Amino acid sequence: MTITYFGYGSLVNTRTLGPQAVAEAGTLSGWRREWRAWWRPAGAENLPKVCTLTVRRAADTAIRGVMVSEPAERLAELDARERRYRRIDGIGPSFRRDDDGAAGAASAFLYEADSEIRRPGDDEHPILQSYVDCVLAGFHAFWGEEGVRHFIETTDGWDAPMLADRSAPRYPRAQVLDADLLALFDDQLAGTGLRHIEA
Repeated sequence: MTITYFGYGSLVNTRTLGPQAVAEAGTLSGWRREWRAWWRPAGAENLPKVCTLTVRRAADTAIRGVMVSEPAERLAELDARERRYRRIDGIGPSFRRDDDGAAGAASAFLYEADSEIRRPGDDEHPILQSYVDCVLAGFHAFWGEEGVRHFIETTDGWDAPMLADRSAPRYPRAQVLDADLLALFDDQLAGTGLRHIEA
């Protein structure tokens, strides 16, 4: 038995997935990403809250991401990772795989933030730079620089401030990345007018 789900943020970075995960790149129609979920990382109750990614339905938008298949016994662990997010079933027919245009499994789902935490980021709930780095590294691995641009252009909420925690990451799945890659991310993000605040 397997589970199949669409990753649109950190789940695109295969380093954050289980050892038996198989991720297939593609595009999901009818959804758009946004920085609009207040959050406190698990096990970090002493740290400030942050603003994380979610998605909303948007008929005129398609977002790149990965359709991931894993053993069904991983579902409980995945649900714990995505706590305060709810599973949205039936998204497989709206997915098209990059290599052959095939649709996703009928049982495929995605995680969307529950209504109680859906609020825009602010100075007390900033976006973590270490989180953005992890996400963009996943997009770069699949689609190169164009994938980084796509993520930025199809994600709303860049008016939320970014906490500059790269040197001391607060994101639990932070990645060690090449300096040139980080410079690329910073260059692409500069066009959003993103405001940084010190950690």
